[in-house]
Amino acid sequence: MVRSDVPPTSLIAGIRSEVQRLDSQLPLTHVQTFEEVVGASAASQRLNAILLGGFAGIALLLAAVGIGGVLAISVSRRTQEIGIRLALGAHPGDVIRMVVRQGMVLVASGIAIGLPCAIAAARLVRSLLFETAPDDPLSFASAVLILCAVALVACAAPAFRASRVSPVNALRMD
Repeated sequence: MVRSDVPPTSLIAGIRSEVQRLDSQLPLTHVQTFEEVVGASAASQRLNAILLGGFAGIALLLAAVGIGGVLAISVSRRTQEIGIRLALGAHPGDVIRMVVRQGMVLVASGIAIGLPCAIAAARLVRSLLFETAPDDPLSFASAVLILCAVALVACAAPAFRASRVSPVNALRMD
């Protein structure tokens, strides 16, 4: 091992000649920098982290699409009810709060079911966790907060669509 302040690749020729001068029978092959050695040893962990992060992103996207879809169907089925509410004096903000509340109840029930399952799963994949305990409260709190934020964004489109329902047109529907 050689430590230097200059770029390591510029030292290879000098190191080879010095090793040959000290012992001509000693071969010097496969010269690497410390960064290359560390990078090669951490490659599989890095790949696992990238894959798990990608899967987590896909799961978050699927959750957002699912919540948005369920709320869109619910709003379309309740168009008459929403129209009647608006005709009787409900404010569009009330309708938005009603739809968002419905979506967040779905999210809360999913978190209540999923959080214990996630804690149990984290214990099973303990070997893949780097400097993180399987029951790290900060990690789980962050995941819950991110899911809630994404769910609020997913609830926004159906909620705003519901608040713009025309009471007259809604009452004319069969």
